[in-house]
Amino acid sequence: MNGPAPTLPEELLLLALDPARGKPYCRNSFLEYGVAGAVLAELELQGRVTEERGRVVVVNPLDPPDPLLAVFLRSLPPPGKSRFGAGASAQRWVRRSGRRAEGLYLDALVERGVLRRETRRFLGLLPYHRHPAGPASPAEQVRQSFEASRAAGHPDRRGRLLAALAAAVELPSVVRQGDSRTRAAARALARKEWPAVAVHRNVRQDKASATGGGDGGGGGGGGGD
Repeated sequence: MNGPAPTLPEELLLLALDPARGKPYCRNSFLEYGVAGAVLAELELQGRVTEERGRVVVVNPLDPPDPLLAVFLRSLPPPGKSRFGAGASAQRWVRRSGRRAEGLYLDALVERGVLRRETRRFLGLLPYHRHPAGPASPAEQVRQSFEASRAAGHPDRRGRLLAALAAAVELPSVVRQGDSRTRAAARALARKEWPAVAVHRNVRQDKASATGGGDGGGGGGGGGD
């Protein structure tokens, strides 16, 4: 990938997409939540937002250099502007923003040649897209870096956040492969790092709804937006 290093949303997409078939390794709706959570994680790493009792609070409203991050930062309540207390519910923001976040980041990666877009039709009628690796894809480097970080126990916060988000979307290479201690560590991160917690709660809510459970998402953090 030419230019700056990939952001967390881009890294998560490159981890989650099969580079040959362009299909997500996990459920796509879960990946949508994951990309939105990765946006929040990247904004936090850049000092733009923080978390207070399950809510995303903007601490620096100036646009970051990355144009997509700027778009999503502007979608959050400015400091002191929410009707329901500081910031926005992280869980609800992730649910509301997931599809848009994934779509915009996929478009950007296709435009830069990192991914290719193949349009297919379900039963010959309904169009859908696949996103295999493009000529400028650093997917292999992202995977190698992720595995090196995992082997070292994710010593830096960025690596922990990526691992937590990958576990929250139930990426098989994170939650099913490796030894039991490594898998347990990934699941623990998904319950500890707040952007991944917001993702995990939406994933859990979807799974409960699909099985007729009454989870309802529990404790999304601080009421309405």
